[in-house]
Parts: sequence; structure tokens; C-alpha cells
Amino acid sequence: MSFHDLNIKKPVLQALDELGYNEPTPIQLNAFAPIMSGRDVLGLAQTGTGKTLAYLIPNLCLWKFSKEPHPQILIVVPTRELVAQVVEECEKLITNMNVVVTGVYGGANINTQAAAILQGLDIVVGTPGRLVDLAANGSLQLKNIKRVVIDEVDETLSEGFQHQLDRLLQLLPEKYQAQLFSATLSEEVAKFIEKNFNDPIRVEAAKAGTPIEKIKQEFYTVPNFLTKVNLLNSLLSSNENFNKILVFVSSRAWADRLFSELTAIHGEQVGVIHSNKSQNFRFNAVNSFQAGEFRVLIATDLIARGIDVSEVSHVINFDLPDSADNFIHRVGRTGRAGQVGHAITFISENQLENWLQIQATTKISLTEMEIPSEVEIVDELLEIEKPVVQMKNVLVKLPKKSEAGPAFHEKKDKNKKVNVRYNHKKAMQDKYGKPKKRGSKKK
Repeated sequence: MSFHDLNIKKPVLQALDELGYNEPTPIQLNAFAPIMSGRDVLGLAQTGTGKTLAYLIPNLCLWKFSKEPHPQILIVVPTRELVAQVVEECEKLITNMNVVVTGVYGGANINTQAAAILQGLDIVVGTPGRLVDLAANGSLQLKNIKRVVIDEVDETLSEGFQHQLDRLLQLLPEKYQAQLFSATLSEEVAKFIEKNFNDPIRVEAAKAGTPIEKIKQEFYTVPNFLTKVNLLNSLLSSNENFNKILVFVSSRAWADRLFSELTAIHGEQVGVIHSNKSQNFRFNAVNSFQAGEFRVLIATDLIARGIDVSEVSHVINFDLPDSADNFIHRVGRTGRAGQVGHAITFISENQLENWLQIQATTKISLTEMEIPSEVEIVDELLEIEKPVVQMKNVLVKLPKKSEAGPAFHEKKDKNKKVNVRYNHKKAMQDKYGKPKKRGSKKK
């Protein structure tokens, strides 16, 4: 089936033809009719299966021109990078339409964003916190909202945006169509949906929470950080097909340390991105990686979702993530748009328990690979890798109250003196043995 077989508005269909999009992906096909029907929709699909177009295409088909300057469509996403991506995809589809779209997110000047909104718009895309702020100061009016899209619902909730989402939903008009999209359906997501929405139609492209089938997955058992660095350098040096690699690490500190190690050998071919970097730095790093200026991009789970980087040849889990969901989203950065992907995971001894939990949840099996003979196995552990020695907390047994002595001791005699009024007559009697009389005053 092609997009021409769907009831798509001519301007949107023309834009799809110009972009070379011919066949809808499963989630785009399955979500189209339910969204067009006006019912609430819950779309479940893996990362990289086209969720963004799955809601943009039908929403643009449902859009109607209005003289009102306030938006009709609200799209909520968890990260500023995803805001930029959704706005960019939307702008590609509205080239033949009189639709205005604006993106808003934290970390940028709120006054500039407020001014853009006040000029009038049809679609607003934003992160929960900034949308609430703009609504609170009166810049963003939500009274004309007819359709609400919450993309990456599971990630939005896990990032701690529950309060902001609740506040946004309170500001919306009584009637609107809700469209929720997520890669996984966790218990937290299920409770959120049950609380706020009316039995949405569930559409699913593939079983939620499973990795993409076309991704080749392997793992190495590696003892420590420095050996991982040696193995990664070996893979980069000996494989020409490693041309666009996303390397995921567990923390910002490890990202910076690995960046330092890799740039010593590979120079300007390596970039890094994490939440401590400025907004412009993050955008520039992703753009440079997309353009091929960086061969390697080191990242935390900040960009495991929501960054549309095409043609990633390899994903390397330098460290294991803390959950099966994040593992799936990391791996989903490769093998997008029907391409064959390749994911490699480094597993150290202290991560075996975590790996068994991920494996049990995802039901996947990876091919174990042997470390090449030329890779140096380092015994040295960095200070941060060394196990923390837990000191036994020995409590001193206190004596029973009955065995304890008094809290205060008796005062010495010299300290028992008390202040009394001075009696001169008595003082003279004590000194001379008789009262000393004052002489009579002379007249």
C-alpha cells in the first residue's frame, strides 16, 4: 500500500511525493484511520519506525484554516532535540499549506519564544516545562486546542514531567482528541493513560519492548574501562564499515573521559554530547554527526530517544544502561528506515546481573565475540571503578541508666559562696571584736 491509497489531503500528499516517501511504515498505516476518526489513540512502536510522521500526516489532514491566532494542535515531547526534529519534519510537510508551526523548549530565551507565539500559529511543539511556563504568563493560549499529541510518553514520564503534564491537561478545553505515542507500555504509562484518557484505541506496529529484527547484535566480555577503550580503538581502526558510530556511556563523567581517550588517537573525528553541554553545543554535535563530520559520537541516554540521525552504521553500548527500555532505544538508533543495523555491547563482570535482567525482559540473545588478540587486556582499575569497601558500622553499647553515675558532682566549698548584702556593722564586729562607731560630724 502507498500513501496514495490513503485519504490524505492533496497538499500533504504532494509534499510526501516531493520528499520521496512512497509507502507508509506499519505504525503510519495503522494509526492513520483511528486518528482520522477522532478517537483517542495509543500508538506503540519501536524507535525508528516513523512515529513522528504517523501523527503529523493525519493531524495535518484534519487541520482547518482559522483566523484565530491561537494554536489548534499541541505536540508535547520530552527533549529540546526532539522539539527541533518534530518542527523540522512538520515544516517539510507544510510547504504547500498555510500552516505556521513553532517549537518551544527550556534553555532558550522565553521572551523570544513568547513573541513568536503572539504573532500567531497553528501548531506548537514543546517540552512540558516550557509549555506550562508560557501558558502561565499568558503568552500561550490553549483554548482552541483540538488535538493533543504526547510523543515518547514513557520517556516524558520517566524524566519527571508528570506534574507538568497534569498541569497542561488541566489547561486544555473540555473536549479534544488525545494521541499518545510510545515505544513501551510500562505500568507508569498505563496508569497515566487510565487516569487521563477515555479508553484510547491501541495501534501497534510491532510488539512493544522488543528490539528491531534487522539489527545484528553481538557482545564482548570486557573487564574494565581501559580495556574497553583498547577494544573500541581496535574496532575503529580495523573496520572501515564502522563509519557512523554512536557510543553510549552511563554518565557524563564517563562520556568526557572516553572523549579524552578517543580524541588522543582519532582527533576531530570524535564528538560528545550530554546534558552538561550547552544547547548550541548539543545541536551542533548532532548536526556534525549527521553530516558525517564526526565519525563517532559519544552520548549518554539523553539522545537514546528523539534524535533522528539517519544511517547510523553501529551502536556501541560502552556501558550497559540501567533498564531494558533504554537498551532497546539505544539499539534502535541503528537499523532505521528498513536498513540493516549493527549493535555491539561491552559487558564487564560487575554488570552481569544487570545484563541478565535486561536479557530476561527483552527475550533477546546476543552472539558472544572474542576479544582480538592484539587488544591489550589491562589489569589496572580507575579509582572510580574500584569497589567501595563498606565499613562495618559497629555500635558501642551504652551503659544502662541504672549503672550510670550522677550527671553533676558536688561543688567545692570555695564555690559554694552566695551573694549577700554587705553589712558594715557586722564586718567591723568580726574584724575588731567590737562595733566601731563613726565619729560625730563636725558642725
